[in-house]
Formats: sequence, C-alpha cells, structure tokens
Amino acid sequence: MTAVGIEAMNVFAGTAYLDVRKLAEHRNLDTTRFQNLLMVEKTVALPYEDPVTFGVNAAKPIIDALSDEERGRIEMVITCTESAFDFGKSMSTYFHHYLRLSRNCRLFELKNACYSGVAGLQMAISFILSQVSPGAKVLVIATDISRFIMEEGGESLTQDWSFAEPSGGAGAVAMLVSETPHVFQVDVGANGYYGYEVMDACRPAPDSEAGNADLSLLSYLDCCENAFLEYQKRVDGADYAKSFNYLAFHTPFGGMIKGAHRNLMRTLAKAPSEHIEEDFKRRVTPGLKYCQRVGNIMGATTMLSVASTIDNGDFAQAQRIGCFSYGSGCCSEFFSGIVTREGQERLQRFRIHDQLDRRHELSMEEYDNLLIGSRVVRFGTRNATLDMSFIPQAVSTHRKETLFLTRIKEYHREYQWLS
Repeated sequence: MTAVGIEAMNVFAGTAYLDVRKLAEHRNLDTTRFQNLLMVEKTVALPYEDPVTFGVNAAKPIIDALSDEERGRIEMVITCTESAFDFGKSMSTYFHHYLRLSRNCRLFELKNACYSGVAGLQMAISFILSQVSPGAKVLVIATDISRFIMEEGGESLTQDWSFAEPSGGAGAVAMLVSETPHVFQVDVGANGYYGYEVMDACRPAPDSEAGNADLSLLSYLDCCENAFLEYQKRVDGADYAKSFNYLAFHTPFGGMIKGAHRNLMRTLAKAPSEHIEEDFKRRVTPGLKYCQRVGNIMGATTMLSVASTIDNGDFAQAQRIGCFSYGSGCCSEFFSGIVTREGQERLQRFRIHDQLDRRHELSMEEYDNLLIGSRVVRFGTRNATLDMSFIPQAVSTHRKETLFLTRIKEYHREYQWLS
C-alpha cells in the first residue's frame, strides 16, 4: 500500500499575544474557574493580520524549501477555516497566488467548525491514496482567527461565553501531504468518525460567536468516546491506554482535554486517579504546550496539538500518536499515525517555539484599542487602508518576508511582504 501522510508541516501564530491571566483579571473573571482553563497565552490577530496572512506565513517556509519540480507537483490547495471573509471566493486562491504555485491546481475551501483541518487532511490523504496522479502533493492550510466581536442578548447561547475570550486565539497550520510522509505517516484505514446535529456553538454572523459551554463540553466528551470506540472496531487490538505513545486532541482549552482524557481512562481502561494524572502528564502534556500559548485556533487546533507533540515529545524511537478532532455542530474523528526521529528533526527546523517567543506582548490598553480597531476589517468590508503603524512593536518581531494585509479595495484584499 502507498505510504501517505505529512511530508512537511509548519505553524504560524502571529506577531502579538496576550497574557490570559492578566486578561482574566482585567475582565474580573472568577480566577478559580479560570485556573481550570489551563491557559497561559493567546495569539491576538492585529487589524493587518487575517486568515490569509496567517496561512501564507505558515506555508511559505515549506514552499521555499521545495525545488521547482516539487513545487510543481502541488496539485491541490485546501483551505480549512470558519473565518472566511467571502461567501463565494475561496481563500485558497490568495494562498495559491502569494505562494506562486502552478496554475494546474485545484483550489477550494472547507468549513466544518473546528473539524475542518482534519477534514482537509483526510481529503488530501484520500487523493494521494487514490493514485489518480502518482507523485502529486496537496497543500492543506488550516487557518482561523477570533476577533471577539461577540453577539449580545439571548439566554442559553451567551450564558458563560465570557470564558471563551481568554482561550480564543489566532493562527494557522500548513501541511504538505504526499507519498513521502517524513513528518507524520498516517495509519491508513485507522479512522473512527462520529457525528450528529447539536447546537453547542456557532457563528450566527460572520464576525460573531455564540454557544452553550455546558452542551459543548458534553458533546465533546460524547464524541471523543464514541469516535475512539469506532476506531477500535476498525483497528484490531486497539487499546486507548496502551496503543498510543502520545495523544493529541483538539484543544478549546487545556482543562477540557484533561477532562476528556480522564473520562476515557476511567471508562475504557478502568484506571485509578493517580495513574490517570501521571498518564496525562506523560502522553498528553507535550501536545498542550503550543495550544496553551496560542489558544483555540478552531480548524487548526488539532494539528497544532500534533505539531506540539512532535516538537516536545521523545522520538528517539518511532512513536504512535492517537489524534482526536472535534468540530461543533458536530463531527469528530479519531485517527493515528507514526512519527520518527527524522520527523521531529524536520519539524524542529521551523523553530516554532522561537516564533512564539518573538511575539509582542500586548498591554490591556493596547488590547482594548485593538478590539475597536479590528472593526475596520469586519466581514463585508468594501474599502479600507490598514494602519501599519498601529502597535509597531508587533510588526518589528516578524521574521524575513512576512505577509501583512495593507488594503481592501472593492472587497479585494491586497497584501504586502515586509522584510
């Protein structure tokens, strides 16, 4: 059978971040409840950053490392997002243009809440396995941002949503999928998927979010258990406690993952509490490190956790990672793959940790001004010129050749490379 998986992978988490503990204090949130979030920082999108800039900046180092022949074999670009700014035109067209890819390429966009990134990955895997174009590659870009222009009013859909602000982030994960899975080789056919209709979280307007936090948690836990049980039916001998060296989860916030892991260890492994805590630290914590610093980036979060696991785990020997993705609404999937020392070394070349360290820390005053200033790039903005002098400290943190949004002219977004 053809080997398939992620050939190259990179994360871009913007140029500015917020200390979420300071935000919680600024918003007068219950600090006891806040501690259960297990969050440290969150990336905040500046007005001149959008899903396109995040996605291009994540993908560019991958593309730059390819030869002209390899770049020409990218035959599909899949955008995975719930942060699109056009009901018709796909953001993949912007990615295709600014990454200078071949015109013999399929360009399209997927939306399925936080499941979209894994949906795009699985679609790319299926295309490679079909062998309709041997040697082809697929570029999958999962990119999402939270502007936090929240819907007001109502009852159940806004009850506890203030706690989404400290965990909602911004960022992108780019993946090159091919027959040479240097970074992450998927276990072909090892997939358990589970979904049904539920109104746990939604974007009722393009720039707003609403949800029922309790219902979302219950749906997540239900899907996590049942997606794995389906995986177990398809993979002979699969054991949640023993089959995976590491576990990577879609991470709305760390506390939810701790609860989901605890539930599965109790239900499926009948494990005692002290063993569950040790197992969480050993198998799950490596995948939380980047999520705790970037926040929930919706469709990109599961693969952010995978990247975090690969960067921060021990891969002296080949290790299997079990992965769980959940998207509100809902659809979920449990799948797995193998990572070797080579895969870790290839990912570490992109120095994701250093990029996170370079971000500018926003003050609360800067952040509050940002919430007002971001309205200029709301969904449907027809014309606008972005002020690059707004929070210039953030722009100065960028690496060589970083893309920023400069102008919107008759709805068309124009970008500029800064170096």
